Amino acid sequence: MILRPKSDPRSSRRKRRDVSETDSPKSSRLPWPRRHLSFDPLVKDIRTRAEQLPDSRGRQCPYSVADAVMSGFAMFSLKDPSLLAFQERRNDFNIKSLYLVNEVPSDTQCRELLDAQQPDQFRPMFNDVFRHLQRGNALESYLFHEGYYLLTLDGTEYFSSKKVHCPSCLCRHNEKSGEVTYYHQLLGAVMVHPDCKEVIPFAPEPIIKQDGDNKNDCERNASKRLLQKIRREHPQLPLLIVEDALASNAPHIRLLQELDMRFLLGVKPDDHEHLFESLLEAYQQERVTTITWYDEDRPGVFCELSFVHDLPLNKSNADLRVNLLHYSEYDSDGKTLKHFTWITDLTITKENAFHLMRGGRARWKIENETFNTLKNQGYHFEHNYGHGKENLSVAFAMLMMLAFLVDQTQQLCCPLFQAVYKKAGSKRALWEQVRSHFYHFNFQSMLQLHETMLYDRARNLPPPQRSPVCFVNIRGGP
Repeated sequence: MILRPKSDPRSSRRKRRDVSETDSPKSSRLPWPRRHLSFDPLVKDIRTRAEQLPDSRGRQCPYSVADAVMSGFAMFSLKDPSLLAFQERRNDFNIKSLYLVNEVPSDTQCRELLDAQQPDQFRPMFNDVFRHLQRGNALESYLFHEGYYLLTLDGTEYFSSKKVHCPSCLCRHNEKSGEVTYYHQLLGAVMVHPDCKEVIPFAPEPIIKQDGDNKNDCERNASKRLLQKIRREHPQLPLLIVEDALASNAPHIRLLQELDMRFLLGVKPDDHEHLFESLLEAYQQERVTTITWYDEDRPGVFCELSFVHDLPLNKSNADLRVNLLHYSEYDSDGKTLKHFTWITDLTITKENAFHLMRGGRARWKIENETFNTLKNQGYHFEHNYGHGKENLSVAFAMLMMLAFLVDQTQQLCCPLFQAVYKKAGSKRALWEQVRSHFYHFNFQSMLQLHETMLYDRARNLPPPQRSPVCFVNIRGGP
């Protein structure tokens, strides 16, 4: 059971040590970040884990693996469009103070160090953040049904090239031209709730060449690995898995049952003919329960919700029984606007059918709130930061998702970040202002930077002390 966080009676009497008497009156009521759930303590934990990563080099080097990891994390946290753009920050005081980088490696060294890291070595960093969310009772609002949390999985492509490739690349062959396209995919897993804007990403799983030659095999094999890892890392976490129709097959459902996970999976008539034939028989036997209503927010829209229990998944697995939930929307002329069908091992009733339907439809959050956000809101998800010969492309994808997790944690749990985000008005404006402050001033912490943005203190800050720039006359002459 997750308890509600107790309020701290001392919090109203606390004052920031860096607030002066000349500050505006409202600065004495600064939003107080929740312990362990704001940027600075999270970065310290990531740095601690990064220092535990192995270094396969047999020679001394001024740049450590931890510095390369933190530099990559900083690049995605600051939403820099390329590794070259990030390299311009190599002598920046803030990289060392806010992101705990001792020496920023060159782009070549950074790629070399990250290329040698196995993707699973980044998973503990995600788990540390998740444990802080658990201990801080931040997951209470994500409880969905009967104590279960919604976890939705989906795959996405993030790299594509006709020339650059590595042993783990998937291949796409053009039958007409014979041209080969190399690409990378990963399988994401995020905790969602229909009423929560923020998503909580788990460590993703790379989809590799050995997973197969078609979409079905690739995602199924990767999901098997990912779900097993999640269960090992979170043995007591009650999870309700939400996936699309690719997951509605007997081997996958039996795996979920072995892992003690409940399921709410999409199904389609073309892929599950026997299941839908059994549904028609259930209608004829009057076993289907139907609920109808008109949508008050959309005049003329008629909604229908139907459910039935104990149907066979398919002919080959008649012993695997599932419950089916179907939802449709119609316009005033009777034309179908939307329709969705799911199978589940949960008991469906008139009281919870609408609730479960909303849970099934929350699967879109991994596409919109996760992948589309990473691609279109400053994270440059599909940009090639470096491919490498072993794991570099996957390592960058893991660090980008880790930066996204820290951002989502702040947006969910950090009042100071929430206030700065509200003031900026949009994510893009927020990232731009952070980069601007980052470039023009020196800060001891991200907390100080956010306070400066929130209370417009930049005019009172001294300019940063930068190393003098030596201009060289490359044209010759005096």
